[in-house]
Amino acid sequence: MAQNIPELYGSLVFNDKVMRSKLPKDMYKALKKTIESGTHLELDVANSVAVAMKEWATENGATHYTHWFQPMTNVTAEKHDSFISPTGDGQVIMDFSGKELVKGEPDASSFPSGGLRATFEARGYTAWDPTSPAFIKDGTLYIPTAFCSYSGEALDKKTPLLRSMQTLDKEATNLLHIIGNKDVKHVNTTVGPEQEYFLVDKELYKQRKDLVFCGRTLIGAPAPKGQEMEDHYFGALKPRVAAYMHDLDVELWKLGIPAKTKHNEVAPAQHELAPVFDTTNVAVDHNQLTMEVMKKVADKHGLVCLLHEKPFEGINGSGKHNNWSMITDAGVNILDPGKTPAENTQFLIFLTAVIKAVDEYADVLRISVASAGNDHRLGANEAPPAVVSVFLGDELTEVLKSIENDEYFAGSRAVQMDIGAKVLPHFVKDNTDRNRTSPFAFTGNKFEFRMLGSEASVANPNIILNTAVAECVHQFAEQLKDVPEDKMEDAIHELIKKTIIDHKRVIFNGNGYTDEWIEEATKRGLFNLKSTPDALPQWIADKNIELFTKYHIFTKEEIESRYEIWLESYSKILNIESNTMVEMVQKDFLPSVFAYIDKVAATAVAKKSVVSDVSTASEGKLIKELSQLADEISTGLETLRADTAKALATEDPLANAKAYQTVVLSDMDELRKSVDAAETLIPDALLPYPTYDKLLFSV
Repeated sequence: MAQNIPELYGSLVFNDKVMRSKLPKDMYKALKKTIESGTHLELDVANSVAVAMKEWATENGATHYTHWFQPMTNVTAEKHDSFISPTGDGQVIMDFSGKELVKGEPDASSFPSGGLRATFEARGYTAWDPTSPAFIKDGTLYIPTAFCSYSGEALDKKTPLLRSMQTLDKEATNLLHIIGNKDVKHVNTTVGPEQEYFLVDKELYKQRKDLVFCGRTLIGAPAPKGQEMEDHYFGALKPRVAAYMHDLDVELWKLGIPAKTKHNEVAPAQHELAPVFDTTNVAVDHNQLTMEVMKKVADKHGLVCLLHEKPFEGINGSGKHNNWSMITDAGVNILDPGKTPAENTQFLIFLTAVIKAVDEYADVLRISVASAGNDHRLGANEAPPAVVSVFLGDELTEVLKSIENDEYFAGSRAVQMDIGAKVLPHFVKDNTDRNRTSPFAFTGNKFEFRMLGSEASVANPNIILNTAVAECVHQFAEQLKDVPEDKMEDAIHELIKKTIIDHKRVIFNGNGYTDEWIEEATKRGLFNLKSTPDALPQWIADKNIELFTKYHIFTKEEIESRYEIWLESYSKILNIESNTMVEMVQKDFLPSVFAYIDKVAATAVAKKSVVSDVSTASEGKLIKELSQLADEISTGLETLRADTAKALATEDPLANAKAYQTVVLSDMDELRKSVDAAETLIPDALLPYPTYDKLLFSV
């Protein structure tokens, strides 16, 4: 690479290096204190930062600024204002004040609010988040912000995320102090979200209404080859894909996003990008930005980046792995077991707090990944099942068993891997395997929440995880706060032991894809919330409302508004899919069927005109088969139209969502069977759209 990567990295970010060089020393210290300790930012500091930001931004070619925020959609929002300020003599100056930095005013009624805002109540506010660095993109200074209504309700994902991080910081720091680690001042959560995606040719994409409107193919027969040869995963990158990945890395590095790993995924045309972990707030912002940049760079390469969880039937869909941990201000990973996990009290108490949190709040963790797209993946032998369980691996499971049974854990010996060929080096075997079927797996020094869909924001899962763990840590602290120092070790042991006994049902190290596990999970009393409409009612369960209101993550009204938004979003997505399918099949596909029937019939007539006794049995058989399928398709269309109209007319949000899930989606699946069967009989030249073989193997 021609570029000097260390110089390139973060070159478009108002980062610590830039702040240190641009700000007066006292202002820099005040801003750093706000970022690191969460103290209030004074207006004089904001004014100083604004001047420095504007100066740096204009030096780097920026003419505008925007408050960049995350409303209750899966995309970000932005309104651009220029730096120009008229001087009264026909001239302008480039100006940017502290007030403009810290506050913006978008129209709050134009974003999903779940009833929190009426249409006529338009005013909303964006507020600068100094903990996430500003950056330059396309000639505009982007300022990460929170978004709230005129009356203060959170209308975004950043606000509750920051609240959850603050809550976990407080509770985890307190528990560490109680158990003897009094040097810790703050605890941060960190996240490294791996991102899966598909790349398809842009010209082919534009010929598929379903991809354009829905992000996934609603019809389409399988290609002759899929992923069964297992030759795409980690395979050599094709030149067009490699060029795309190279440019993507460069653009992400400029924005300070630590893109680390890139490779082919399991399905044809599927790939993955993984970053180095960062603090949760920054990681969430970076992932939103990553998805946007992925699409933009793809367009420059004549490609389209598909982030839908299930773009193609019959092959794997795309997910996002949320690698989550806790780290102290001194840089110590609390979830690092060390070489002797059985003796690491700090690790064990936080490990069991996480296990307890996942068990008690499995329903809301499931909800945090619920969407119409992700419903196609979960439990489909390509992603974890809808049952939330924890994988610990053999060694940690044995450690917890020994504590439960008051037995001594001898520890596991380091095992040297000897592959057999003398020329190959020996190396130490990891003490845990990896379990790709587990929704929530411990992977060395972090938990990997593997249920997330590829298109979703990672904010919701981390809001839930932070808050649930904070509650369990708080309960531990309440039980230990009055224990004398000389009895603390025994008290911690008993607390860990009781927690294991009470919550070991959620620990499962086996194959999550088997029917036997689903049966066993039911016996254990674990939730199996298979679809989004099945899961969402749990969001407003009393225990969950109590959790989020207790820590001021959400108000009761904010909880109820999100319930309504998510239900409406689910129904709207399926309504769009249904309408798109009807249009594609009625206006594009059926005419192709009839055109081919005419062509085959004309061939039969032409044959007979030349040789009167020639056989036309093959043409007749094909015409009969296509005609029968055309009738099935017409009937299926009528059913789908009627059931979609009924679902649309259903006023209750939950009943509405369930009507789409149980009836409309089922109609679409049935209609697809007939369409896909007919597609296999029609020449590509007569089909109105590119087929799977072209979409999946043309890049």
